[in-house]
Amino acid sequence: MTGLLDARDDGERAALIETGRVLFAHECNFFYASQRIDQLPPPGLPEVALCGRSNVGKSSLMNALTGRNALARVSHTPGRTKQLNFFNLADRITLVDMPGYGYAQAAKSVKEDWQGLMFDFLRGRPSLRRVLLLLDARIETKASDLAVMDLLNQAAVAFQIILTKADDAKTWWLNKRQEEAAELVRKHAAAHPLVITTSSSSGLGIPELRAEIASLAV
Repeated sequence: MTGLLDARDDGERAALIETGRVLFAHECNFFYASQRIDQLPPPGLPEVALCGRSNVGKSSLMNALTGRNALARVSHTPGRTKQLNFFNLADRITLVDMPGYGYAQAAKSVKEDWQGLMFDFLRGRPSLRRVLLLLDARIETKASDLAVMDLLNQAAVAFQIILTKADDAKTWWLNKRQEEAAELVRKHAAAHPLVITTSSSSGLGIPELRAEIASLAV
């Protein structure tokens, strides 16, 4: 299945969005958590991992995608989650919730926060199809975000930039952030060309993101 960038007309784009809606209308259930690389579940369904700085809105986005209020708990303690959480969506794709990184706002904190398990997962997981890299639309890109992009690029792990919390950003600032994200995509060979702007509160971009994830499902 192709993604939204490959849609030839509005009808095909609408069909892809409907496919995403139908996929996410199914059950999405937590089934595994891992704090060590030797505890990972065996590779199986295609996996899409969500990552981003602490408090970027990852849990809220997962809840918005699945239409459930408590699939991923929204933590008010940045950096609290230190494990990989696996969710089965309709027996067609696995969503992987990764720990937040870079709470210290320094590039070196990425390695400190993601030591061992995160690096090994990203570099050695054969079923990992794409990493959704969440960037907060309200604030500038941090050094830790750039460090993660370089890590993913060097490891040849496909990633896609997703702007979050767009409803809380001024229009002029949001336009600037979208332009910046597009420039970051051009600088990284592993980056997917489509940047999706989202809001978990208003639903902006949620249908498009569902469609992109559905394009990776079996």
